[in-house]
Amino acid sequence: MSERNVLGGELEPCGTDPMTGFFRDGCCRTGEQDQGSHTICAVATAEFLDHQRSIGNDLSRPMPAYSFPGLVPGDRWCVTALNWARAHRDGVAAPVVLASTNEAVLRLVPLELLQQHAVDVPSDPSGLV
Repeated sequence: MSERNVLGGELEPCGTDPMTGFFRDGCCRTGEQDQGSHTICAVATAEFLDHQRSIGNDLSRPMPAYSFPGLVPGDRWCVTALNWARAHRDGVAAPVVLASTNEAVLRLVPLELLQQHAVDVPSDPSGLV
């Protein structure tokens, strides 16, 4: 069974350049192994990357052992729900691609909060109201 996005549709790919996802398959899929809930498809901004570095999560630094190239502004990446929520609280939340954000995140982050930062508009935007 395929995983669903926060809009109720099939989970769409988040990014392949660089290859994202906890499972490095381009999607924000999750499972028992994904303790951090890498479920939000975010578009990196300089402010978000600076914030993540300041809280000890340096997403700019390459980590080849984890197939992680390091991010630059504009990259799409499956980020953890708690770190994204912390960035939101601190006023620097990254934009969110709703169609590529896993519905599992809704246990931790309300849809309304994600919608405030949405950068994609679904074909039926009535769900955004």
